[in-house]
Amino acid sequence: MSEPVATERPTRKGLPIPKVSRPWVPRAVGYATALIGIFDIVAGVEPHFRESDAHKIASLLPGTVTTLATAASLVVGILLIMLAHALRRRKARAFRAVAVLLPVGALVELLRWHHTGTAVISLVVWVLLLVNHREFYALSDPRTRWRALFNFVLMLALSFGLGMIIVSSHAKTTVGDPTLRERFWEVFWGLLGIGGPIQYVGDRTGDLVYYSLAGLGLFTAVSTAWLALRPSKPVARLDASEEQRVRELLIKHGARDSLGYFALRRDKSVIFSPTGKAAVAYRVVSGVMLASGDPIGDVEAWPGAIKCFMEEAYRHAWVPAVMGCSETGGEVWTREAGLDALEIGDEAIVEVADFTLEGRAMRNVRQMVKRIERAGYECRVRRVEELDATEREAIRHAADTWRGTETERGFSMALGRFGDVRDEGCVVVTAHKAVEGAPEGASDIRAVLHFVPWGKDGISLELMRRDRDADPGLNELLIVKALEAGPSLGVNRVSLNFAMFRSALARGERIGAGPVLRAWRGLLVFLSRWFQIESLYKFNAKFRPIWEPRFLVYPSASDLPRIGIAALQAEAFIVMELPKSLRRFQRAVSDPNEAITIPAPR
Repeated sequence: MSEPVATERPTRKGLPIPKVSRPWVPRAVGYATALIGIFDIVAGVEPHFRESDAHKIASLLPGTVTTLATAASLVVGILLIMLAHALRRRKARAFRAVAVLLPVGALVELLRWHHTGTAVISLVVWVLLLVNHREFYALSDPRTRWRALFNFVLMLALSFGLGMIIVSSHAKTTVGDPTLRERFWEVFWGLLGIGGPIQYVGDRTGDLVYYSLAGLGLFTAVSTAWLALRPSKPVARLDASEEQRVRELLIKHGARDSLGYFALRRDKSVIFSPTGKAAVAYRVVSGVMLASGDPIGDVEAWPGAIKCFMEEAYRHAWVPAVMGCSETGGEVWTREAGLDALEIGDEAIVEVADFTLEGRAMRNVRQMVKRIERAGYECRVRRVEELDATEREAIRHAADTWRGTETERGFSMALGRFGDVRDEGCVVVTAHKAVEGAPEGASDIRAVLHFVPWGKDGISLELMRRDRDADPGLNELLIVKALEAGPSLGVNRVSLNFAMFRSALARGERIGAGPVLRAWRGLLVFLSRWFQIESLYKFNAKFRPIWEPRFLVYPSASDLPRIGIAALQAEAFIVMELPKSLRRFQRAVSDPNEAITIPAPR
């Protein structure tokens, strides 16, 4: 086997990052490790699977040796399965752990004198791992102590399930026929290292069950304690000093990108250029280092921030990706990082000076606005700093009540809070109408729009919600009132919703569109049942906006499915979450003094 050719690239911390030459190695070794782990577990819990002609030779060894080896096989198998995924992601810690476990597993197989083929396979994978050690360079992902809780629950369930299988597979060697209740308590006390109620015919079988259960219990306890006691690091959090630096960049250069203010979400991390004049905000989701919008700051400093971003991605073996960057941002990303770009939609931007309700093209909007006004709705357009505490709480409560899903959504075009003292430059538009029969003092708010600053003379839509029982067309009224109030607020341009694949929808409905384009449009219309693709495009088009294309930047086409899933997770369209009570407890533990309300995406 020839030695792999590897080059090194410097990082911002002076650490070398190897340029891998055998991308298939981590995947192959990872899958092989998982299969070996599965085989070790099966061999440890199923006695008939262990028996062979060679197993008779094992009787020459002391019984305690083979019994402990069987128990160790379970623990080694579980560890190999747990580390296989990290190994596929090139994690250095997983490499070091597997480099120790594979020969230990092979030794365990030899001590039990059966299935020597598994020992040989383990050693072959071990040699392949060592020869290609340069492929495994990535640092560990950011972590929190919540992983200790997840580990305890998962390992307890797995250990209890394996324990029930072990006890049930040895039911023929017990005194009497143990009931399900007795098997349950045998496993329960066994995981604690205490003998249970079941008696076995032979001491060797009893020792095998005891050591196996005790090993599983000990492994669960030790792994949980290790995760709980090691230093923790927030997965993604924008601290106060970083937020202040980002705000200073936005003051100087925030007019360049309408999505710049969303970098202030506090569940994002930020990485700065060496000069500090540019930054990239991101979050790591399922191994994807996901940024949104253009880099913040001076365009001339963008390459430095992008270089630091890519180096961080390489150091952790994350997949770098950018959602919703502008055409200028896409050109810089593709040039400086060697990535590809894909147009994913258009942003609707309305120039306040050019907006009017007059003319045939605006007839439907004009009629809808007049109808809603005749229904008795009143609109108020204000800066957030003009609201008192009572009004802020009423608007926040209304927006939360009207949220369409239990899970808060948003990442690339949502701020994640409302009414913060540091966001007083935001603009809020509310529609009010009293409801007949409502108790005195009840809120009369029926719809809310929330805009974040876009430089000194622009605003960008962040939240749009209304009462489900309110009249249709209320959102159109609020947008019109926001545009009409623009001059008094010093606002010259307004960014509305982002329309996914707008150009495909627009071209697909035109005369002369080909069968491929029509089929693509049909698929987008079908997906609109869940993702509001067509409805947002048609809603935006009512206001005759300027369409600005937005792009997805990615390393290769093979990474697109993974990036797509990560993006859906970041926007909370795919949710893997704890029960509501545990989520509330988690938020209270992470920051008891801050209540974070994350609105739905635009």
